[in-house]
Amino acid sequence: MFPTIIAKLLRLYSNQSKTTPMIPQQKVKIKKDVLVETSVGPTSISFYYPLATKQKKLPLYINFHGGAFIMNDKELDDPYCRYLANQAECIVLNVEYGKAPEYPFPKAIEQGYDIFQWVKGRAEELGIEAEKVMVGGQSSGGNIAAALCLYLEEKGERQPLLQVLSCPMLDFVTPHAEKPEPGWWRSRFPKVAHFIHRCYVPGKGQAGHLLASPVRADVSGRLASALILIAESDAFRLEAECYAEKLKAAGVNVQEELFRGCSHAFTHLGPKERAEEAWQMIAGKIKAVAESPLY
Repeated sequence: MFPTIIAKLLRLYSNQSKTTPMIPQQKVKIKKDVLVETSVGPTSISFYYPLATKQKKLPLYINFHGGAFIMNDKELDDPYCRYLANQAECIVLNVEYGKAPEYPFPKAIEQGYDIFQWVKGRAEELGIEAEKVMVGGQSSGGNIAAALCLYLEEKGERQPLLQVLSCPMLDFVTPHAEKPEPGWWRSRFPKVAHFIHRCYVPGKGQAGHLLASPVRADVSGRLASALILIAESDAFRLEAECYAEKLKAAGVNVQEELFRGCSHAFTHLGPKERAEEAWQMIAGKIKAVAESPLY
């Protein structure tokens, strides 16, 4: 009961970056809201179709927003989903995954898997090119995207073409107080981060589970190609760099980009020029992967 009350209070202060998006809201051809039945319960998702495209079937990018596993909603990423749909000429699916502590690990991953399967089974009617599905997310959303790829590998199922991990949180085992954090608020109050962690991985041994802490996993070369965006002054920098190296060592195609002078969640909080650069990079990568015969 207590974690739920605190989480609800924290949610009152979330979504602050909604009011100052790094990219202006663009028109899209269609934004379609759908309610999908999943193992976690009815799940709200939104499809964004690009304003102009010559193709009858389009690649799909599935987006998981950030928010420390307990905060924000998918509308936080509305401007960015619109931008990616138009710039990458793809359909973007934005997921309203269940938040902790009401929906702790591994609920969001299972929910993502159910949606992944639901979409692929309805690709024809949705205008999706079923063989060109990609996933990605920011912060906690990056964790879910990475974990989804590992979950698919566990099940022996086909990988997405690409995983985009932006400032991903990939390590629940290392205490936040031991992570390099130049930011005053988070470095001074690591117990807040610890509370957030306990909301998502409350069970004994869950923090070290490979789907909770992908950086601890023995990765396979069959995992999806990756674009990993890392902020120089981010507590999660080392784990993102470590995961990038593990993927590379396994033979996964990895593009790793370090954004100097940036902190965690810079794609949503700025600096604006670096955020724009990051979103351009993501859109360009999605488009290039979808068009390349090498993937």
